[in-house]
Amino acid sequence: MTANIEVHRQQLATEGYTVLEDIFSGEEVQAVLQQVAAADTSQTVFRKTADLFAIRQFLQSVPGVRNAIFTPALQYIIHTLFGEDYVPVKSIYFDKPGQSNWFVAWHQDLTISVSERLPVEGFGPWTVKQDQYAVQPPLSLLENIYTIRLHLDDTDAQNGALKVIPGTHLQGIVRPDTISLQAAPEVSCNVKSGGIMIMRPLLMHASSRSTSGASRRVVHMEFCNSGLPGGLMWSEKI
Repeated sequence: MTANIEVHRQQLATEGYTVLEDIFSGEEVQAVLQQVAAADTSQTVFRKTADLFAIRQFLQSVPGVRNAIFTPALQYIIHTLFGEDYVPVKSIYFDKPGQSNWFVAWHQDLTISVSERLPVEGFGPWTVKQDQYAVQPPLSLLENIYTIRLHLDDTDAQNGALKVIPGTHLQGIVRPDTISLQAAPEVSCNVKSGGIMIMRPLLMHASSRSTSGASRRVVHMEFCNSGLPGGLMWSEKI
């Protein structure tokens, strides 16, 4: 991993994403899933439908999972690729069942989760979902965030792997309908169980419906090293 870390750093900078395989062993993946299975699903941050099972504020809602996720290998990647001062500020576990018709259209991740709504210049618009405030921060803050997606199942184009348009993270905030797939073809980010995908939130991405009948379980975590102004606080900073 050490020999290739600069390759991943360069791909993150130019393409907006990179995939690292075999970061978690089979046993480490099972340790994460065991914590999910034992979680208290009566909490309001749990969402279960026929198409999706999700746990918002995952690292706080299932605190026992932290030791399973933040292995020495993952901590090395965070500290080396992001910086020693980067910490998780948002986390979601989701399970897209094999028969799910759920899909996500092309978009950028433009909001952060905060503990309360405050009038701070440059922050807005606001939304609230399940007692969780989300707000669009200034572009400079979005450019300072990294996302890690830990894959707990083999994921490919047939079971809804994330699709990305490389390099779009360098264009600032853009409308999805202005992106030309002919000029910048999409790439399917296939990741095996135990691998991670790292991406920048401004990278244009989407996911398709599953056609294979195979589940896709992913832990989505966002990391930042910035504080927030005007009394705003990250809702999940650990």
